[in-house]
Amino acid sequence: MIASVPAGTTAYVDADLGQDHRVESNRNYFYKVRLTDGAAYSAAALTGPVLARSNWFDPARANLLIVIAVFFLLVFIFIRRASKGMSLFVRKIAGLDAIEEAVGRATEMGKPVLYVPGIDDVNNIQTIYSMVILGNVAKLVARYGTPLIVPVCRAFVVPLAEETVKQGYLDAGHPEAYNPNNIRYLSDEQFAFTAGVDGIMMREKPAANLFLGSFFAESLILAETGFSTGAIQIAGTANIHQLPFFVVACDYTLIGEEFFAATAYLSKDPKLVGTLKGSDWMKILLMAALVTGAVLETFGVTAFTRWFTVQ
Repeated sequence: MIASVPAGTTAYVDADLGQDHRVESNRNYFYKVRLTDGAAYSAAALTGPVLARSNWFDPARANLLIVIAVFFLLVFIFIRRASKGMSLFVRKIAGLDAIEEAVGRATEMGKPVLYVPGIDDVNNIQTIYSMVILGNVAKLVARYGTPLIVPVCRAFVVPLAEETVKQGYLDAGHPEAYNPNNIRYLSDEQFAFTAGVDGIMMREKPAANLFLGSFFAESLILAETGFSTGAIQIAGTANIHQLPFFVVACDYTLIGEEFFAATAYLSKDPKLVGTLKGSDWMKILLMAALVTGAVLETFGVTAFTRWFTVQ
């Protein structure tokens, strides 16, 4: 048995499904087709030969191509508009506005700022976005003359963090204030790293703790330790299973996609802002398609929803 299709179907594409069902190009195949009413089967009708061939374009997936093309067109349009200096609205994110307040508080108290970029490696998208935010924080602390401590869990993230912070101090006009010893590699082991960060909190008492990146079970331990020291805490992660712990123990929390929007919000880079706006408009179009599909299905019109079916 290869497949079953509804009554009235006039064609079927027999695709290569891997080891369980291989279809070799340029080879003839024969098929037996049987009709059934759900209880009994008719005699098999032999069809073929059919010559298998590989196609560089699958018309059955043209809907995916159109959706992806629309998305990239939106992104391109908004990047062009942002590059020409047009103002694109990005809603206010309270947690990001509070970063300057947190750094100012640390400066007044003569204490450092602690920035934890998560525990994932450099190939994780959250770590990459965290580095963009770290660059903006580095510029801010450089202007205020506040020490910035960055504990790192993954060895490959260390040079990226070093260059990001160094560039931030350079952009702020204070390259001499950069201290490479404040980029501290602790451990690749999750809870050894957590214990190391907790030790920094207890010994050096940073006045502001920023947890921005990919976090897992260590999130509550870090946030609770920081809370016990009286530090102002700002957290953000796309790992939704860790958000409740940050919400209860931190002053501000970037929830889900707010973390990814943070890079565009802080840097105002046309590529990042344009991508953010393009994504937002694509979501609006998809929500409109969902509503339209629901209404049409209610009235028995199924062609629209069938078009979105991925073959």
